[in-house]
Amino acid sequence: MPKTSVIPAGSGVPLAPFVPGSQADNILYVSGTLPFDKDNNVVHVGDAGAQTRHVLELIRSVVETAGGSMDDVAFNSIFLRDWNDYAAINAVYAEFFPGEKPARYCIQCGLVKPDALIEIASVAHLPR
Repeated sequence: MPKTSVIPAGSGVPLAPFVPGSQADNILYVSGTLPFDKDNNVVHVGDAGAQTRHVLELIRSVVETAGGSMDDVAFNSIFLRDWNDYAAINAVYAEFFPGEKPARYCIQCGLVKPDALIEIASVAHLPR
């Protein structure tokens, strides 16, 4: 099945060999997204809510570049560094998914940079 890379305008160069999104048919896979600026520096150090907002804005840019909206997101994989940030993450998350919620899971783990508190990967089903 052919796939198409989805790279929003202004995206930085990834730290590893991947693209922000990959679309196959009407399914969009958004890579694990960290709270990085375009130079791969962690933004909003120490603020899980602000990092979550930044990550979800980056995810929204990938989804919109592919022709969709956040309403098309069907699944999120959430990785957080500390369970103490769970409430702050969920408060911001709820703003981006106010209606029908996507399925998701959330696990605690180490992330690629110590100041990163959150990473989210998404799957969206785009309109044909």
